[in-house]
Formats: sequence, structure tokens, C-alpha cells
Amino acid sequence: MIPVATEVERRARQSLGRSDDWICKAVARLLVDRHAGGILADVGCGSGDLWRTVSGVFTRAIGIDAVRYDGLPDGIDFRVADLDSARLPLDDGSVDVAAAVEVIEHLENPRAFVRELVRIVRPGGWIVVTTPNQISALSLLTLVVKGRFSAFQDAAYPAHRTALLEVDLHRIASECHLRERAIEFTRRGRVPLTRWHYPEALARLSPRRLSDNVLLIGRR
Repeated sequence: MIPVATEVERRARQSLGRSDDWICKAVARLLVDRHAGGILADVGCGSGDLWRTVSGVFTRAIGIDAVRYDGLPDGIDFRVADLDSARLPLDDGSVDVAAAVEVIEHLENPRAFVRELVRIVRPGGWIVVTTPNQISALSLLTLVVKGRFSAFQDAAYPAHRTALLEVDLHRIASECHLRERAIEFTRRGRVPLTRWHYPEALARLSPRRLSDNVLLIGRR
């Protein structure tokens, strides 16, 4: 049997600790629009792509992940945690924003995870979660042809474990009593059977179908 710690690290490193630039920019846009600032908890921080995008908005960043990836900026206060089973290493209400960029699909219990994000955010603070958009044109076509969502092919397993629909995000946010909830889309999506992406002007016309990733934001 593979030791649990080794298995967690193996799954974590399968993602390479990177987040696409347009996803980080979409998260930044949501936070700037809501005048968020203060202390950021980047949960599942990887190599720090989100912090590189939003560092001008926040005074401090706490990065939490199963492993410390190469390239993580020195300015991040890094803490190790198994995001599947451990309580996050932060006190109740100790941060202004908790963000989990392309993390929740890696976990076994997304509801418990979001409850932890809510716990560590002060009243009035923000929670942001992003995940692959299962109802994009690309993902739905892949589901019809291959019987599974595009981000959940065999090559992505076991790193990608839990596929969440937009309705699941709504339900989780409601169960966690988040206020001012909103679902947004990156407006960046790959054209099926090609390496090309839709022009942003076109994706704006139908973001739900032409975006590869979906974002949930809500206020504690």
C-alpha cells in the first residue's frame, strides 16, 4: 500500500502547481470589482500564480498546499496541509479572502472544503472558487462522445476527482450561507477538436457554453 502522505503528494504534483493566466485574471477581476483587500488565503496555492496576479490588491498572502512547489514567491507565508482531510492551518475569521483556484475538483469532499474556506474568512470577507466548466460546449461534446467530461479523462485521474456542475456550486454556496453569491465564467474556451480558443468577443455572447472554467464568489 502507498503511504497516504506519498499518495497525496503524488496527486498534488500531477497538476504541476500551475493555474492558467486567464483564470487568475478572472479571479482578480471579481475581487477588484468588490473592493476586496487585506489578507489573502490562497488555498491550493501551487506555485503562486494567483498571487503574482493579485499581489497589488492585498497586503499579505498565506499559501496553503499539500506540497511546496518550485517557484513559489518568497513573500508568501506558506503552510502545508492535506486539503482533503485536514483542518486548514488558520484560525477562524483570520483572513479577508479565501481563494481556491482549480483546487476543488482535486478533492474528495468539496462541501467540507468550502466550509473550511468559510470558517477562515472574517464576516464580510469573500470566498472564491474556480473549477472546470462541465457544461461548456467542449465538455458536453466530450461527455457525449467519450462518456465523461473533458477535464476528467483518464489522463487527469487521480488528480481530477470530483466534477462539479454550476448547480452544485450554487447549492454548496447556499448551504454555507454565503451572501451576494455570483457565478461567473472566464470567457476563454477551447474550440472542440482544435487547439484554438474562441475569440473573447464571441465567448462574451455565450460565456456559459464557451468558457472552459467557472467561478463562484460569495460573501461570508
